[in-house]
Amino acid sequence: MVATMNRPEVKNAINVDLHHALTELAANLAFDRDTRCVILTGAGVAFSAGGDLKWMDQITHDAEARWRALDEARRLAHYMMTCSVPIIAAVNGAAVGLGASMAALSDLVLMSDNAYFADPHVRLGIAAGDGTAIAWPFQTSMLRVKEFLFTGDRITPTVAERIGLANRVVPAADLMQEASALAKRLADIPQDSIRATKQALNQYLQRAAVGTLDYLCAAESEHYTLPAFRERALRGMKQ
Repeated sequence: MVATMNRPEVKNAINVDLHHALTELAANLAFDRDTRCVILTGAGVAFSAGGDLKWMDQITHDAEARWRALDEARRLAHYMMTCSVPIIAAVNGAAVGLGASMAALSDLVLMSDNAYFADPHVRLGIAAGDGTAIAWPFQTSMLRVKEFLFTGDRITPTVAERIGLANRVVPAADLMQEASALAKRLADIPQDSIRATKQALNQYLQRAAVGTLDYLCAAESEHYTLPAFRERALRGMKQ
């Protein structure tokens, strides 16, 4: 199964509809006994450029929309960590913010040679409330995670592979072929064994998320209302 974030005209920026669709997909996988592997990718030149600025503006000014968004963000991360279906992130371009989190919470990451990761939450004035703060410490060192989250710097494919944020880097033209071949290998494995092993390994993430995820989402919700984020978000909308 291939799940494609399909807003190529805005580099698959996450709006309320796409956020809901991703949450629904992850929730449905928890009860799916037929799908043997999922490839998650983006349409066009990007995996996902992060939050849609118009949606971010709505979240900033509408308390109810903000509560719904952060509640759904918690559930999305939870479903990604608890569903038993193997998920391969085929990162075909920029994976920013929630895009980076979706890759981080996947089980295997194949990265195009023209892609990159970045999580600019902190630089924009809000807590890193998505999955990178939970998953990245298990994939690389805490020192590196702090540097990347504090600065929001881009992580190139070469660096991502070297430090453990990607399984391997492949030429852009070969990405989906490589992902499909890997998905077929996983699909051919007895499902009870691969699902049980995934769930056992992901218990480390689930334990790390206890308290941490709720705290970060609460902090992020509060930070949306503060001047630091509003100034930076407004600046981004004008650019």
